[in-house]
Amino acid sequence: MSLREKLSGKTDHEALRAAIADKVVVITGGARGIGFETATQLFQAGAKVAIGDIDGDAVGKAAADLGIEGIEVDVTSRASFKAFLDEVESRLGPIDVLVNNAGIMPVGPFLSYDDTIIRRTFDIDVIGVILGSQLIAERMVARGGGHIVNIASTAGRIPTPGLTIYNGAKAAVIEFSEALGAELAPEGVKVSSILPTFTRTALISGLKTNAFVQTVGPEEVAEIVVATIARPKVRVYAPRSMKWAESGALFPQAMKRMSRKLTKLDSIFLNPDQQVRAAYTSRIRGERSD
Repeated sequence: MSLREKLSGKTDHEALRAAIADKVVVITGGARGIGFETATQLFQAGAKVAIGDIDGDAVGKAAADLGIEGIEVDVTSRASFKAFLDEVESRLGPIDVLVNNAGIMPVGPFLSYDDTIIRRTFDIDVIGVILGSQLIAERMVARGGGHIVNIASTAGRIPTPGLTIYNGAKAAVIEFSEALGAELAPEGVKVSSILPTFTRTALISGLKTNAFVQTVGPEEVAEIVVATIARPKVRVYAPRSMKWAESGALFPQAMKRMSRKLTKLDSIFLNPDQQVRAAYTSRIRGERSD
């Protein structure tokens, strides 16, 4: 990064494009939200992009709209994930970057969660990341380089009532990513985790956010993902102003309770509008919804 760029706080788009052009980038959960916007920005920057998603119809349409490769994949299945990576490499060549973006966010009181949603959250948000990382790392280590980008969440650093299962899953992704990065660094493979705040996608449908709860658009998160691919870092918050969450573990419990009450984080995720959220809830449970 140039001194001028550091002083201005602006992205050097030419340098960014030069760092990304012709890279083969694969994104899971790419049919919607952060995944789709990341694919869009990477494609515009000159990368060769493939997206995968459990929803075959949606990923086919999204890929057609962008003019990129789109393939159905179940990230919870090793066989499906391997077949997905094999197919991408047969079409585009060796994969330079894998973005493990597929994820779901259930909300509500802990006692309301059933086995289905608990297991699906960890299967998709954690096991899917681990499987994808292992499968792509085998290829990258053999070639002597590559980059794994795991989409985590600030929720992995900010324990919140109503998000217990999601908090646990994303905390796991953050620590897994850093440990994996330390292990694979000698092999030339980089690992990054991106920690978005609450993003304006279906994940927060039916939730009454407020001025104290920062939200961002998927395009803002995608910009940071793209910048991280161009200039790899171990952990990046989206937006970067959320980095204060790193010190959250040092706050006294009394301060945390007061903060949650002030911002209403003590109740927002406990009382979603279930009617508004119904379509998303059905989808993350694996039920068919139109």
